[in-house]
Amino acid sequence: MASFKTIPNIPQALLETLDSLHFHTMTPIQEEAINPVLDGRDIIAQSKTGSGKTLAFGLPVVMRTDTSRYTPQSLIITPTRELAEQIAGMLRNIAVSKPNLKIVTLYGGVPLRAQADSLAKGAHILIGTPGRIQDHLSKETLSLEGIETLVLDEADRMLDMGFYDEIVKIGSKIPDSRQTLLFSATFPPKIETLAHTLLKRPLHIKADTIQERTKIEELLYETEHKNRTLITLIQAYKPKSLLIFCNTKVQVMKLAEYLHEKGHCVTEIHGDLDQRERNESVTLFANGSRRIMVATDVASRGLDIEGIELVINYDIPFDQEIYTHRIGRTGRADATGRAITLYTSKESEKSAYILQKTERAQLEALRADSRFRMQSDYDTLCLNGGKKTKLRKGDILGTLCKEIGIENTLIGKIDITDSKSYVALHHTVTDKVLKALKKVKIKKKKYLAWIVD
Repeated sequence: MASFKTIPNIPQALLETLDSLHFHTMTPIQEEAINPVLDGRDIIAQSKTGSGKTLAFGLPVVMRTDTSRYTPQSLIITPTRELAEQIAGMLRNIAVSKPNLKIVTLYGGVPLRAQADSLAKGAHILIGTPGRIQDHLSKETLSLEGIETLVLDEADRMLDMGFYDEIVKIGSKIPDSRQTLLFSATFPPKIETLAHTLLKRPLHIKADTIQERTKIEELLYETEHKNRTLITLIQAYKPKSLLIFCNTKVQVMKLAEYLHEKGHCVTEIHGDLDQRERNESVTLFANGSRRIMVATDVASRGLDIEGIELVINYDIPFDQEIYTHRIGRTGRADATGRAITLYTSKESEKSAYILQKTERAQLEALRADSRFRMQSDYDTLCLNGGKKTKLRKGDILGTLCKEIGIENTLIGKIDITDSKSYVALHHTVTDKVLKALKKVKIKKKKYLAWIVD
């Protein structure tokens, strides 16, 4: 695999940033797409989930941004809020060597006015969902006249969600001279129609399109008692992290409550949660404070969390594409994983597409440890300050270790958003830190601190 050093005119500071983020060599989709994108080509790229698509378009977008012009130059459209936030996080990480580059996210669940205020102050890169972008256009709080690059990420998913008309309308507001990049895991007929409408003489790229079967062990269990079977699976496989998919938000809430009552550390994500709740749920799961996440398909794409050992389909997915994206949450990058689907005897026909490719397993063959619970040794501390108050991970880590006397090994992942910072702390030091932060300052400023429930 080629090194990022082979990219023409890539700044040394950006190479050092990529190295610090452990991006040393390019994935196949990055190797095939980055240079043509930098050359200004329109692209249709098909690549499986977890193949590095975000960096394939994100790196050129950052490199080509002119920060001396405070006007939107790139628009990235995504199907979900979670994916918008993850892309924004990736781009912010690689853009640290490019001062004053401003990224604004546009999606529902947060006030339109707050986003309009951010847009009014100027931005370089916009990342958002079709509906909210259309809202801003209709209220004239957003102009796309300066957009030079339009990116459609997870285009197949957006079309599945019925956003074809919105995407075309948004495209009509952008100059014809723009570059358009379309990234998709699958290539249904509607994608061809969309591509024909929006792209000019595109370069077609196919890389990493097949999920490696050897990386993900797929199993199928027949049961008439899903809750009981789920507990048996947890106690037999003992995963460090578990993602469970249900088809409805009602089932997600019921199952999360059931698992909590059984003594497991669990969080949930579904459409009824507001954006703060959804972000915090992802943070708690990613940093290990909650070892189980129960989710609707809002998490089947856009959830890029390292180390998910096991995915369980509590409910059979509505179609094969959703199944592929669900199980793709495990076995990412160089890791391996396991995906289990539960079905009842009445669902044999519904699960036929899974039965054809998946090994049937027997519950009787499992050896369950009835004492095992997926509990966590960590709490998540939240501080009422983040990037906007110039807080950095090093500032927080230094205060915890040097000022409060916490051992580095008792501090887990630190996540910093615009207005808040989240720190995973071993439960044995949580009270000490909370008490100390009532007096101790971070960068000469006091911050409120609390534990996220």
